[in-house]
Amino acid sequence: MNKEFTVEDRLKERIKELSCLYSISRVLRKHQDDVEATLKEICEITKNAWRHPEAAIVQLKYTNFDIKTGAIPSKYIFQESRLSDRQENLRYIRVYYDSVFFDNTEFLEEEQQLLDQISIEISDFFERERIKEREELLRRKAEHNDRLAILGEITAGIAHELNTPLGNILGFAELIQANNKDDQTKNDLDKIIKASIYSREIVKKLMFFACEMPHQKQAQQIKPIIEQALSLLGPNLKKAGISCQFKIDEENLIIPIDIVQFTQIIFNLVINAIYVSPTHSYIEILVSHTKDTMLMEVKDQGPGIAKTFRKKVFHPFYSTKPLGEGSGLGLSVVHGIVKAHQGEIKIVDNIPNGSNFKISLPLHP
Repeated sequence: MNKEFTVEDRLKERIKELSCLYSISRVLRKHQDDVEATLKEICEITKNAWRHPEAAIVQLKYTNFDIKTGAIPSKYIFQESRLSDRQENLRYIRVYYDSVFFDNTEFLEEEQQLLDQISIEISDFFERERIKEREELLRRKAEHNDRLAILGEITAGIAHELNTPLGNILGFAELIQANNKDDQTKNDLDKIIKASIYSREIVKKLMFFACEMPHQKQAQQIKPIIEQALSLLGPNLKKAGISCQFKIDEENLIIPIDIVQFTQIIFNLVINAIYVSPTHSYIEILVSHTKDTMLMEVKDQGPGIAKTFRKKVFHPFYSTKPLGEGSGLGLSVVHGIVKAHQGEIKIVDNIPNGSNFKISLPLHP
């Protein structure tokens, strides 16, 4: 196929190259949401810029994308340029010819330079897409935090308003109970007192969620605190027929926390895990750390939490339990405590099944 390449031929090829870069820039500027469609269009434009467009096959391979303008021949020659994510070369864009009909002399040095420029444009495009994804993720996270902050303010107000009347109801009921001799009245007063105590616990959890409960953070050795909490939960685990495995990467790991509130985190997460776990399964608590952060994971083998519900479970009064079996405040309390300790909590899948609650807390004040 090779023939003498004249000055006129080179001029025509140069015009094709410039038109190619212009067309690719135009496609990238008008890109909306369909990344694959944009990349396919770029491949077609690239194909038409080569000396033998009717015989050229363009392939663009990058992470989840493997786009070809046609079937790659069994015997081939190709020009290649690597695509970069600014950290390492991952994938490539190639232009193929069938080696039965073409040899490497058909590829021009100018075409290699053009391919290198196209690879830069595509790499920059992927970098911009990653930046957009990160910005969108940060925006959604900010909106989520704003909603939780507003809920915190509302629940704090509700808690303060309920505290006084609940205290009065409980106090007067106990006062009447002390002077009462009628059995029926005693039974009725017992119900009032129990309901008042239950309501007071809900108010306390609301205050935890709103970060209104005072906390006293001190440097504490974390292992004994978790072991003590699990010891207290031993009867719950035994009754449910579930075991608990606790592992920590450093026996003497110390972290600034409020002991009472951190224990509340363990209680709430493990009790929730017990509720969803099948009999004879096990719960894992894993603690590891880096230079600045402690990571605690609480894993169960239950049915898991669908991704669509993972943000909602931290909202107050949202519960997946049947009516009457939960206040819907346990995880919101955990979220409030973690937030008060300048930490983060998220839910991921436990492999092969179940949920994994991952809590990161700073190791230094």
